[in-house]
Amino acid sequence: MKQFSRLLDGLVYTRSRNGKLALIAAYMREAADPDRGWALAALTGNLDLKAVKASAIGEMIRARTDPVLFEMSRDYVGDLAETVALLWPRPDNEPAELDDGSLSLSAVIDRLHSVSRAAAPDALAQMMDHLDASGRFALLKLATGGLRVGISARLAKTGFAQAFGLDVDDVEQVWHALAPPYAALFDWAEGRSARPDPEGTPYFRPFMLAHPLEADSVDLADYAAEWKWDGIRIQIVGTGQKNGGETRLYSRAGDDITGSFPEIAQAFTGHAVLDGELLVKGEFQGAKEHGGAAASFNALQQRLGRKAVSARMMADYPAFVRLYDLLIEGDEDLRALPWTDRRARLEAYMAQLSPDRFDLSAVIDAPDFAALADIRAGARDAAIEGVMLKRRNSPYVAGRKAALWYKWKRDPLTADCVMMYAQRGHGKRSSFYSDYTFGCWTADGELLPVGKAYSGFTDEELKWLDRFVRGNTVNRFGPVREVEKTLVLEVAFDSIHDSKRHKSGLAMRFPRIARIRKDKPAAEADTVEGLKRLVS
Repeated sequence: MKQFSRLLDGLVYTRSRNGKLALIAAYMREAADPDRGWALAALTGNLDLKAVKASAIGEMIRARTDPVLFEMSRDYVGDLAETVALLWPRPDNEPAELDDGSLSLSAVIDRLHSVSRAAAPDALAQMMDHLDASGRFALLKLATGGLRVGISARLAKTGFAQAFGLDVDDVEQVWHALAPPYAALFDWAEGRSARPDPEGTPYFRPFMLAHPLEADSVDLADYAAEWKWDGIRIQIVGTGQKNGGETRLYSRAGDDITGSFPEIAQAFTGHAVLDGELLVKGEFQGAKEHGGAAASFNALQQRLGRKAVSARMMADYPAFVRLYDLLIEGDEDLRALPWTDRRARLEAYMAQLSPDRFDLSAVIDAPDFAALADIRAGARDAAIEGVMLKRRNSPYVAGRKAALWYKWKRDPLTADCVMMYAQRGHGKRSSFYSDYTFGCWTADGELLPVGKAYSGFTDEELKWLDRFVRGNTVNRFGPVREVEKTLVLEVAFDSIHDSKRHKSGLAMRFPRIARIRKDKPAAEADTVEGLKRLVS
């Protein structure tokens, strides 16, 4: 555990991407098997552990220390795992300097895998008694299922690839054919065996991504335009009947989301790889003239993150995929072909698919860029995210490549809101109040919360906001501080929807802080009624 806990400490306090990659690469080269395989699984979110509830961990520390001291410490530190790790008392029979060298990461994983939820707190306590503060922090992060150390799964795989001089896309290609602790992956990386063969398994291929459009225009003779739908990118991978008929669905990050959308997997029996937008049936965004309609992202969100879904959930929020691209058909890899050829193949392939679960993303008919700009101007009224521009001769390549694909999103909405509450962030932000709840005025002069944001500001602005929160606190609720209702924040957001879950009746899509309006009196902030007029 000592090596793993030092890795997590380093990742938390290292800000640069290259610095994080160097830490991961060094760990992967130096740590023993199978610890490094389990660490890689943890960093990529592929540890399937029964998460221990935060409330159970709170009860553990309250039984061992003054509850008031714990609450005050948690308010100061901000992160539950870090607070408990620092406060955990040293057992009477332990030496003054704890050494966790005898407790390996693999032993910890085995224990967490086998323990019941009821017995988990006692098992955790026994292990924590043999760990130092860094080890306890790492253990609690594993047990609660959220490392939050400022890296993505892709970054962890990139660090692994750098450790052994591999191409990260080659690692991605074999990744989903393997399972933790990835013995075959390390054998290949260190030259002890051949590259694992993912063929015959429904493995993930990295997505092609788009750059934001910054040019004033592009030539539509060179680029095709499609609508940018407000769902999530999805990859459908089917092995076909001759290979067992297995189908998997992957998110943009390569996460397997098949269990959340079984009706899509069951409806696809082909031997192919397709790229599309996962949506829920409805009439919120788009219409017939856009190539079809769909429900809002809020409707899709009801299905996301579930390992299993009920028949009622599938009936209330029926999913379908609006297809963009055909990457592989049968044994033929089409990714090197130009977009026009892949598009023609996709159009022909549609005849094999159920129209109840799959449709085709329409190509926008515009004679020139000015006409396309006029069409895009109606995207907000249609509740569509914007427009995609794809170079007609572009191959399908992993990641973002210059001048091939562009996303031309609609302009964000903005509202002037009043900060009401603040909470400490996680990871490197755990010492700052960086999560802000903000509100707008009712006709009766009451402030109602309308959203929460934790991005959009610079590091200097974060420091200023943190000082404001500390200097203007009027009440405390655990880790949350209520502040004087004097600071106006200009909030940008992609869209706003009706919501029964919120007192204001509204929910913002991707809110972020656009500006700190020190110049504006709180009384002049926007109203809830005004926001309701922006509902798509």
